[in-house]
Amino acid sequence: MNSQEIIDLEDKHGAHNYHPLPVVLNKGEGVYVWDVEGKKYFDFLSAYSAVNQGHGHPRIVKALIDQAQTLSLTSRAFHNDVLGKYEQFVTNFFGFDKVLPMNTGAEAVETAIKLCRKWAYEVKAIPENKARIIVCENNFHGRTTTVISFSNDEDARKNFGPFTEGFDKIPYNDLDALEAALEGDNIAGFLVEPIQGEAGVYVPSEGYLKKAAELCKAKNVLFIADEVQTGIARTGRILCVDHEDVKPDVLILGKAISGGVYPVSAVFADNHIMEVIKPGQHGSTFGGNPVACAVAMAALEVVTDEKLEENAEKLGKIFRAEMQKIVDNSDLFVKVRGKGLLNAVIINDSPESHTAWNFCIKLRDNGLLAKPTHGNIIRFAPPLVMTEVQLMECVAIIAKTVAEF
Repeated sequence: MNSQEIIDLEDKHGAHNYHPLPVVLNKGEGVYVWDVEGKKYFDFLSAYSAVNQGHGHPRIVKALIDQAQTLSLTSRAFHNDVLGKYEQFVTNFFGFDKVLPMNTGAEAVETAIKLCRKWAYEVKAIPENKARIIVCENNFHGRTTTVISFSNDEDARKNFGPFTEGFDKIPYNDLDALEAALEGDNIAGFLVEPIQGEAGVYVPSEGYLKKAAELCKAKNVLFIADEVQTGIARTGRILCVDHEDVKPDVLILGKAISGGVYPVSAVFADNHIMEVIKPGQHGSTFGGNPVACAVAMAALEVVTDEKLEENAEKLGKIFRAEMQKIVDNSDLFVKVRGKGLLNAVIINDSPESHTAWNFCIKLRDNGLLAKPTHGNIIRFAPPLVMTEVQLMECVAIIAKTVAEF
């Protein structure tokens, strides 16, 4: 079937819960993907930063195949011989006492919320059912019922109520607002993205995360970092909070922890927090399965062995400098921002316009795939295995598209 026939098939038989760019991919390798007609593209989205290690990384794929051929799933009704090794590996890797393994980013956020609340009642002695968690405006933590309860995205919220209570929303990157919110009664945690990805790669002021963590610690409130998109070397450090030497009380990871090969997520905390969870109180049939564990260990080894955080830091600086030249010489872009290889450009048009979408269609035609967010913002996040030569090819494609547009 050709691309249009495949798109029509999806349209007929699948729920219409996404609006993809009209391109049908059937192969990926490194920083490249190919469509069903054989056209080659640079992937500048990396499956929303899940494919940091590049498409089809042989070490990660081998770990998947080897483990799947040996033992794929036992559930947690029994022990398996991979989970303990993975838990030891990953807790040492990120510097926490314990990990609670799950499958998707949204599940991990839900897990962190439950963990925070249970800690609040059993350790901090907040009255039962009174715990409150501070969140930020324009956040994106998933689309479960609880998470959309504190979302600003009306598409994600409309006609999905009633909503879960217990959340106080404050402006992002506003320490005064956080300090005021922490004075409230029964505050258990502060859930925050180190960079707001879906909001358009909104990078907070330098020092914001460090001071926020200090304010939380002073009030005995858990600082919960959602690094599902920003983690695993994407911003030029293993974790985005590492830029400010912050250790969260609770860390949420997903996406690139598996290199995009298999759904894996995880919540980390030290013993005094994690040990409030007892048997039967939380879990998942697939959470911590042998394949997930083997894949995640291989994926994290690739990040270290191939020095992906250093590459993201170096190429990110080059990319923003090159994009700034285009901003300075064009009326189409008004700003570039980001950290490492998580970047965005803001289009000189309203969020209600179709300019960013139409520009991404032209980028596709010229061999580069990216996607708008929040209407007039385009996120640029290529795999971290990209070389400087490849990056400059991509810059040339973007510049060419701006000139044509």
